[in-house]
Formats: sequence, C-alpha cells, structure tokens
Amino acid sequence: MGRLRVALKRSANSKTYVIGAGLAGLSAAVALAARGVQVEVIEASSQAGGRCRSYVDPVLEMTIDNGNHLILSGNDATFAYLRAIGAEHRLTGPDEAVLDFHDLGDNSRWTLRPNSGPLAWWVLSPRRRVPKTRAADYLALAALMAPHAGRRIDEVIACRGPLWDRLIEPFLLAALNTEAKAGSAALAGAVIRQSLARGGRAYRPRIAHPSLSAAFIDPALAFLAARGATVRFGQPVRGLAFEGDRLASFETADGATPLGHDDAVILATPPWISQTLIPDLIAPDRFNAIVNAHFAHPPPAGAAPIVGVIGGAAQWIFAFPDRISVTVSAADDLADEDREALARLFWRDIAAVHGLTPDLPPWRIVKERRATFAATPEQNAKRPPAATAWRNLALAGDWTATGLPATIEGAIRSGKTAAAVLA
Repeated sequence: MGRLRVALKRSANSKTYVIGAGLAGLSAAVALAARGVQVEVIEASSQAGGRCRSYVDPVLEMTIDNGNHLILSGNDATFAYLRAIGAEHRLTGPDEAVLDFHDLGDNSRWTLRPNSGPLAWWVLSPRRRVPKTRAADYLALAALMAPHAGRRIDEVIACRGPLWDRLIEPFLLAALNTEAKAGSAALAGAVIRQSLARGGRAYRPRIAHPSLSAAFIDPALAFLAARGATVRFGQPVRGLAFEGDRLASFETADGATPLGHDDAVILATPPWISQTLIPDLIAPDRFNAIVNAHFAHPPPAGAAPIVGVIGGAAQWIFAFPDRISVTVSAADDLADEDREALARLFWRDIAAVHGLTPDLPPWRIVKERRATFAATPEQNAKRPPAATAWRNLALAGDWTATGLPATIEGAIRSGKTAAAVLA
C-alpha cells in the first residue's frame, strides 16, 4: 500500500508542459486540463492561436482574422473542442448545406443544394447539382474514397470536365492547400469521407463569429485559467535535453526547466522548429502559401456568406457584417506580388460577384508563406505519429500523422491524440 500511495502522490504532483499555443497545443492543453492534469503552456510569441488568430488592424480600424477558415458541420473533433470550452455557439452558418458559386468566365452563378442524408439523391436533380454535369460524373467522388496510399489525385480520377472545374478542384484546393491534381489521393479521400460522403448535414458551412480568436482561442484560455493552468508568452524553447528513453529538461530564455519523473511534454511547434529540437525528426519540408485579403466595405444586402469563385484570382469570397474577405490557397505564385496590385485584383473579382463599384476601399493583404505543408503523397509520407521514442514526449500539429490535411480539424485532432498518448 505504501508504494501505491507514493505512486499516486507523484502522479498527482506531475505536470505536463505544452510547448506551443497554436490550435494543436491548446487542444492538447484543454484535453489534459479537463482530466485534472496540471498543465503549463509555453508560447514563443506574444499571443496564442498561431495561424488561427485575430487582431485589430490599424488601417481598417476593425478586428480581422489573419485568414478565413471554413468549418464544416461534420468536423467532429472541432465541435467536441468547442463544446468543451463552451464556444460551440461561436460558429454560424445556414441550417442546410448550401454552397454558392460564381463563374467569372461566363458570369453564371448557381447554388449547390445537397440533401441532408448520406444517400446522395441530389445528384439526380439538375436544379441541385453543378450546372452542365451529369449524375454519373459524381462517381469520381466515390473513386477517391477508396484506399490510395502514395498516389496522386490525377492518378485516380480524370481531372477535367465541368464537375472537376466547378466543384472537385476548388473544394480540394481549399482542403489540401495544394494544386489539386498533384495532391494526395489518400488525403482527398479522407476529406470526402468526412464530408461529402456523409451527406449534407456533415458539410453545412460554418464561420467563426465574431472572430477566430473569439471562437477558438479566448474561450480556451479562459477554460485553462479556470482549471489552474498557466500560460507563458514570449518564451521560445531553445533546446531539449534527453536522457535515455525520456526527455529530461527543456530550455527557454528563463533557463532550463528540469522534468520530474512523471512530468511530460507535448511539442506543438511547426515542423521546421520541431526538427531543430528533436534529433533526426522526419517531417514535411515543403510548404504552400495562402493569401488573404480584407476590405473595409460591408457586403450588399442578401450577399451569400461564402461564394466560391471560378475563373478569377479570388477563390473564396467571405461576407462579414463589416467587411468582405478573400482567401486564395496554394498561392505561392501570388506571395511575392505587390500588395496593392493584389488588392486591386481581388477587389475586381469581388465587385463582379457582388455588383459593387470598382473603387478600391481600405484593404489589408495577409500572406502566410508557409501556411501548411504541401499535401502531396511524398510529403504526407513524412508526417510523424504523435508518439515518439521518448516516453514522456509527444508531438502535436496539423503536420503530424492525423490522416487529414493541414486543417483546423486536423490540428485539434492532433492535440487530443498527443494528450491521449501521454495519458
């Protein structure tokens, strides 16, 4: 009994350090704190959120997100995380799966209207499916759902035709942040299985309201604070020290932090940082950019909250109460372009889609040059699992082997998995 009591006491006094306060790190910290684990989060920057952050822009004089993130109602890990921190109400969207598109090539527009259930009878209706497509065309989506380890999308389906141009390519480009043809068929299949294959109830579009931080970050920090967790900002980790099969300490600007016998660490930093800290870590090493634009102009009355743009520079246009925003994925060719030129290019598309004047309103261009790893078969094969060779160290991040592309859903799933590994 004496030995058992000692073990329980040591376990009660142990602490888990989460290095990185992005969404993956916060997800891990929330999962641990909810189980009563003592948690300390260490973040290199001055704020939490990583790429999922909001800030007051001095030019626009409003709060904006660094980028626009679309959540689908079937993102189960995301909604479980939001329920845990009491923020599920922070996502807004239509009661049904309605997806609006505008083709700038022929100035046509349409609304995709899938039915709610998994039996996709909506493809039989010309009024519900993509214009100029046939019901048989949608078998390409079923083909992608089969196992395709190591294969590109263009090795599995024909990447041409109205369905490809007007639905599959823009959908997968956004999900993978990679040129769709060169993307991993395995990751594309995972996305389709979690959304389109489950019926319209699983891909009703959801947007954080009023901001990403208000939905995903601030409630998580409040949740952690209420459970005694601490968060240290401005503390980049400079090194990890290993002893045998365990991590012995880590070092920040404040010095070395030794780890007790039952202490543990979740490393939730970007892959290029994690590789400097962990010997011989194999991780994705090619990345793609995302370019976002924000315009201080209210959308016209009745504007769809999200419009997919075909044949334009903009790919997705988001309508918020006080602004209009644009997101362009796999945007490496735009990342070096002049910002004002990009603003004019995007506003031209917005004006055409929403019937607005060509006069350029106040704008802000946000470039994320290494937004996500390139979701190709080669890079997907380099993603490490959450568990490591050291018993008290786990990895988290949308770049780890989540089975999904680098998305909010993948980041949150990775944090929960890392917490479970250490438990």
